Amino acid sequence: MKYYIIAGEASGDLHASNLMKELKKLDDKADFRFWGGDLMQKQGGELVKHYRDLAFMGFAEVIANLRTILKNLSFCKKDIVAYQPDVLILVDYPGFNLKIAKFAHELGVKVFYYISPQVWAWKKSRVKAIRRDVDRMFVILPFEKDFYQKHNYQVDFVGHPLLDAIETFENIEDSDFYKKNNLFEINFIIFRTFIQL
Repeated sequence: MKYYIIAGEASGDLHASNLMKELKKLDDKADFRFWGGDLMQKQGGELVKHYRDLAFMGFAEVIANLRTILKNLSFCKKDIVAYQPDVLILVDYPGFNLKIAKFAHELGVKVFYYISPQVWAWKKSRVKAIRRDVDRMFVILPFEKDFYQKHNYQVDFVGHPLLDAIETFENIEDSDFYKKNNLFEINFIIFRTFIQL
């Protein structure tokens, strides 16, 4: 299958790279074209735009870079048409991704969204667009499933990807860790217990 993935932030790069790793196990012909970062690039495929060129924070920065953002949206739409993916996978990054979801849906491309925008916290009006444009939503927090259900939209709860990221950390001797970080052993025991929850 041909997968077009858009992750516009460092956290999205991390989580999308783990998703790509799992997709390759299920689909040995997986072909990736993506907006993301170095971690996704390590999984193979073609990096179209790096997230460092996409991240504009705050109202003033967005206004100052509005022309670039609009150019990126236009380029992305043309790139999707040229690539003709079997599925578009959007990773968080709602300001950009929801616009692309609408475009892809109208084009007839399957749209999957991994890591829901925080519509439960603000901009609940986006739920209507999500219901219309996203074929399948994968949420990472248990209460998000209930939230969407109240809005007549069924989603899949897949668990928090941070747990996958923690598993990739190298194992080091506890004593080395304590020395390098000036920590008491009890702090590490508490931390290790916490991440196993």
